[in-house]
Amino acid sequence: MKNLSLAALFLALVAILGTACSPKQGVTTNINKSAVKGNWVLTDIRYEGIPDNAKVTVFDEANAKCFIGSQWVLPDNNANGSYTLSSTAEGCSPVTQNIVWTLTKQGNVTMFGFKKLYSGTKAKNVTSGYLMEVTEAGSAMTWRANVNFEGKSAAIIYSLQRR
Repeated sequence: MKNLSLAALFLALVAILGTACSPKQGVTTNINKSAVKGNWVLTDIRYEGIPDNAKVTVFDEANAKCFIGSQWVLPDNNANGSYTLSSTAEGCSPVTQNIVWTLTKQGNVTMFGFKKLYSGTKAKNVTSGYLMEVTEAGSAMTWRANVNFEGKSAAIIYSLQRR
């Protein structure tokens, strides 16, 4: 009887630990292209090591706050996609930008990268782009861009929700 009680206690502990260590619902721990592709809305931008009131231009496009509410289309067709800014806040201008996007691994880190595509330009001829760590992908996605701000390491955190 004592052995049966110990076995039941052991199984209960294993079940509790298994539940506590399982990944959150809607989050992909092995981030791959299928977890990232789709339609997204950028819902929030946070800074680490940058004052909240700083005017930060991102993606050589606009103030970071202009990207809140932007629509990101990341289809699986040759990784061509787009983002659309629609904010009418002060200093923000609506724009749609075609992009080509990729996912790469750098060690155990998944990186989301994209290059802007302009009319008549092929992706292979575009030499510069943007690269961010994907820290979460599922029903929500988080990008982390490490940057240099006033000579110090900082980060811009982008939060997106699947549409």
